[in-house]
Amino acid sequence: MQRRSFIIKSLVTTTALLISGLVGASSSSAAGAAALAPYDAKKAGGTLTLVAQAAAGSLDPKINYTAEFWQLYQASYDGLLSFSYGTGATTFNVVPDLAEALPDVSNGGKTFTFKLRKGIKFSDGKPVTVADVKASFERIFKVSSPTAGSFYNGIVGADVCLKTPATCKLDKGVVVDAATNTVVINIIAPDDAILSKLAVPHAVINPASAPSKDAGTTIIPSTGAYMFKSYDPNKSLVMVRNPYFKEWNHDSQPQGYPDQIVYKFGITPTAQVTAVENNQANWAYDPIPADRLNEIGTKYASQVHINPLTAMWYLPMNVNLAPFDNVKARQAVNYAIDRAAMVKIFGGTQLAAPVCSFLPPNFPGHVDYCGYTKGATPAKPAKAWAGADLELAKKLVKESGTAGQAVGIVVSDDDVNKQMGVYLQSVLNSIGYKATVKPISGNIQFTYIQNSKNKVQISVTQWYQDYPAASDFLDVLLGCASFTPNSDSSINMAGYCNKKLDAKMAKAKALGATDPVAANKLWGEIDQEVMADAPVAVAFTPKQLDFISSGTKNYLFSLQYKMFVSQLIVK
Repeated sequence: MQRRSFIIKSLVTTTALLISGLVGASSSSAAGAAALAPYDAKKAGGTLTLVAQAAAGSLDPKINYTAEFWQLYQASYDGLLSFSYGTGATTFNVVPDLAEALPDVSNGGKTFTFKLRKGIKFSDGKPVTVADVKASFERIFKVSSPTAGSFYNGIVGADVCLKTPATCKLDKGVVVDAATNTVVINIIAPDDAILSKLAVPHAVINPASAPSKDAGTTIIPSTGAYMFKSYDPNKSLVMVRNPYFKEWNHDSQPQGYPDQIVYKFGITPTAQVTAVENNQANWAYDPIPADRLNEIGTKYASQVHINPLTAMWYLPMNVNLAPFDNVKARQAVNYAIDRAAMVKIFGGTQLAAPVCSFLPPNFPGHVDYCGYTKGATPAKPAKAWAGADLELAKKLVKESGTAGQAVGIVVSDDDVNKQMGVYLQSVLNSIGYKATVKPISGNIQFTYIQNSKNKVQISVTQWYQDYPAASDFLDVLLGCASFTPNSDSSINMAGYCNKKLDAKMAKAKALGATDPVAANKLWGEIDQEVMADAPVAVAFTPKQLDFISSGTKNYLFSLQYKMFVSQLIVK
């Protein structure tokens, strides 16, 4: 009880410091959409140093599903398509990458024909061929990529590959012709987000010789401006220039500025801030500790960049384990959490805003509603969250028959996530449970909470969009195909499968290809139906705070992948 009281008091202080401290900080907004400026070779050179408390797990681009490494993949791996470099809404544009142009679309939106660029080589010197393209799509299923069952299950033949991954063949789904250098992708039904799905890292092209299992720390040759030289998750990751890279499309894969990019791990958030202040590092990955916010917001305000994110912090609840196999228990958590308190832990109202809906504000399909606030119900929601309702939460726990049960809360071991866990522990205890916090290394937490054999009841995690469509939240995180028992690549952490809603999501995806307005209305309905069932509790939507050193220039922010690492100038 004493610890809980201390945390709540410190939150108020934290918010006051943040508001006063960051008032002068730069807001690099998405308003000014523009293409990337021409490359200036005179500014190239030097070593870019990034620091983080933990690495992001496997380096395999078909497996890794973290913002930390996806930020690096944009400068190293390429797909047939990619998201554009530039500023503002430009960074949501899908552009041709290894393909010469956007595909020709035929067969009622189910056939996509690409022509592969010639002359591109992997970082080991071998040419990129259409055979590599076909093998790469089959590899998505062979390695059980986290999005195999959600992004790519619409490819013809994917149903068989999902059942028997090791022998995956997409002979009718990905048809290649070496003579014409063409790639034809066939899908079973129109999908309004298919081009975006082909532009994210899980669809990058690897050599056909890449292993048919998670490569882990083994480096897979890349095609982009940078290649990975070494990776030790306990120490560091090093990227250097790809000697075979020649810029083919400035929008999709521009030449980078640093000669070398070094990512150092095992650095505490406080030490990260100090390193950036002293120009010993160029950028800090982890959230800034509360007691350093006022300092950087006053002394280093010109080095702080704040940007809106299409993202959420949320609490997946395992619907297949007690107590959260009971819908009333899950609803109780939604009513009980004080989202404003969680916003304060994150850094205050300048860095986050409380939400209840699954789809974030200003996102396709979003509806302003909250069924879990005082005076509201999922059937009769309010427009926005106004406050927690502990009494109703206690009543629901009692009605569920789960009072007194033990609940483990799995969080990453950084300061912010641990505080979130301790706060959630106090809430769960107050409504009738016996909760404990289980912090584990951020290097493994994201995969650990996905694997059902670890029996995680509830966790604190984050979701940042892969592409700007409602399916990237609802279908990916809560679709039946995204749940794979006993797998580290099971992004549906709640283990939630609602066949009726799955069918509705399939209808919305197909409808989006011809009537986006109607599709988004349907997604909004699905959002509310999902949250009535409460497989998760959504806490808040965050903003990105980037703190860079005084010697770091050319900061550019991507709405898709956050800061453009390769475009930072450090010479």
